[in-house]
Amino acid sequence: MRLPPFAVAAVLGVVALLGLLAYGLVASEPDRGMDDALARGETIAAPGFELDRLSGGGKGSLADYRGKVVVLNAWASWCGPCREESPLLQRWHERMSRDGRGTVLGVDALDVDSDARAFVREYGLTYPMLRDPEGESLIDYGVIGYPETFVIDERGKIVALRRGAVDERWMRDEVAPLLEPS
Repeated sequence: MRLPPFAVAAVLGVVALLGLLAYGLVASEPDRGMDDALARGETIAAPGFELDRLSGGGKGSLADYRGKVVVLNAWASWCGPCREESPLLQRWHERMSRDGRGTVLGVDALDVDSDARAFVREYGLTYPMLRDPEGESLIDYGVIGYPETFVIDERGKIVALRRGAVDERWMRDEVAPLLEPS
């Protein structure tokens, strides 16, 4: 039985669309190699970046904090869970910076400058904030949502990550041990 040319074209069109859809789903899947490596107990060198400071002008970079524990937090003012975790991150920044062993470092991404600065004022955040309007510095970290938090040890290695809001228990489990005197 021969199909009419219109039917053959329709079938080929559907197959092509399904192929494109499958390709799109695979291609847009975030790289979770970092997640897998950490799950195996491996550490990963933290990708470096240099960005504008959110306030005060000038540039800041991850390298500015080499030799310290860094809790790198990717956030945006429009993100509800970011609002929920901000007071906790501020408390941990105060704890970490008290003895100079570490800091929280915020990277505001995909946001409006004035909204981001209002967010910082509203929550009384004193930890360093950098601005990444396009989210480009976070690509190498596999960030696809907000908030996402990475714990970087004194050697510049990522030792833990949380995709979603952090909580007190996670901070105690993942950050506190790195702050103990060696």
